Amino acid sequence: MKYHSILAAILVGTLVSGAAEAKKKGDSEGVPVKVVVTDETDGAISTAIIRHPQEADRHRVNAVDGSWEASVLYLPDGSELVFTPGIQLQLEISAPGYITQVVQYNVRKRNNRISVQLAKLELDNEDVEEPVLQFGREHPRDASTGAPAN
Repeated sequence: MKYHSILAAILVGTLVSGAAEAKKKGDSEGVPVKVVVTDETDGAISTAIIRHPQEADRHRVNAVDGSWEASVLYLPDGSELVFTPGIQLQLEISAPGYITQVVQYNVRKRNNRISVQLAKLELDNEDVEEPVLQFGREHPRDASTGAPAN
């Protein structure tokens, strides 16, 4: 019986120290930064993409509320960009049909929320000309014979 109580005490001590280690690791993982992307009417842009200039991956926002949240980014060279208080974070926010914005943000200890409002991309339809596609025929064909009309 004495053996079981010693084993239980060791097990409890191991669990408590493991939880303390997990808390220490959690503190070093970085602080969460949330980006909310809206249009000019404060509606969420569900197709928005968030990207760091040094990162190869593009991150889609939540389709319902237009938000994205992270505390670390993984760079192509295998390193991690951990969001720690005091670093300046640069993000590129884009969406189809909207003008791309580059945002710089100084990360704080808590309450890191970036609101980005994208402006609609204005296209003049009059300036766009439809291309003329040539299919190897410069002369129309005669409908009855299929031969080129002279």
